[in-house]
Amino acid sequence: MSIDLFNLKGKIALITGASHGLGMAMAKGLGNAGATIVVNNTSKDKLNKAIEEYKALGLNAYGYVFDVTDENAVNEGITKIEKEVGPIDILVNNAGIIKRTPIIDMEVADFNAVIQVDLVAPFIVSKAVVKGMIKRGGGKIINICSMMSELGRNSVSAYAAAKGGLKMLTKSMATEWAKYNIQTNGIGPGYFATSQTAPIRVDGHPFNEFIISRTPAARWGNPEDLQGAAIFLSSKASDFVNGHVVYVDGGILATIGKPSNEN
Repeated sequence: MSIDLFNLKGKIALITGASHGLGMAMAKGLGNAGATIVVNNTSKDKLNKAIEEYKALGLNAYGYVFDVTDENAVNEGITKIEKEVGPIDILVNNAGIIKRTPIIDMEVADFNAVIQVDLVAPFIVSKAVVKGMIKRGGGKIINICSMMSELGRNSVSAYAAAKGGLKMLTKSMATEWAKYNIQTNGIGPGYFATSQTAPIRVDGHPFNEFIISRTPAARWGNPEDLQGAAIFLSSKASDFVNGHVVYVDGGILATIGKPSNEN
């Protein structure tokens, strides 16, 4: 009997912060592969709008309101999800924020806020979900890292520190939980065409030209470009893949770049 390595039918996937953007794109990919989608947000209005969009596509989707940085709220939310929807087979720690401020001007409170959402929250949510995975004998955890897990950049010190920490947290989770048939890996998106990047993707904008010239694929990523990696790391196809970060970046991290006069 043949096995469809990428079929997620019957699986339940929690994707945090997937009410818009890249998280929503990944959630749609998992849903189209057969998974039941569960998303969270702190805003009920944003959550309801997202669930309507998922259901309009024919996807089986549920929404829950809780703050991923609040351990008590997370524990209550996970308990409620597993009671009302079912056991969580796949966790995608996608919720994140960024604050663009030079280090010398950044307030400690702002630095801490980024660390809490981008690094501490994946720790909190994974800890709550993994207990059930261990009891059931398996599961998939995907942490959404970044190219800033590898590179520094002006004005995003807190984000880079959090994403670098998340890369190492991913490796530590894999080290502790692989023996329970739980695969923990990361996805590191490059530069993507989203509503947030629209203002800087216009022809002639210096940053648009920089990204296109810096990326071997010579384009911005489309949100759908993340779906393959998300499905792979959520499926049986990755059952012996542990502790890696898959960079979906069009090749940026593979190259030092090219001289400005080179085609």
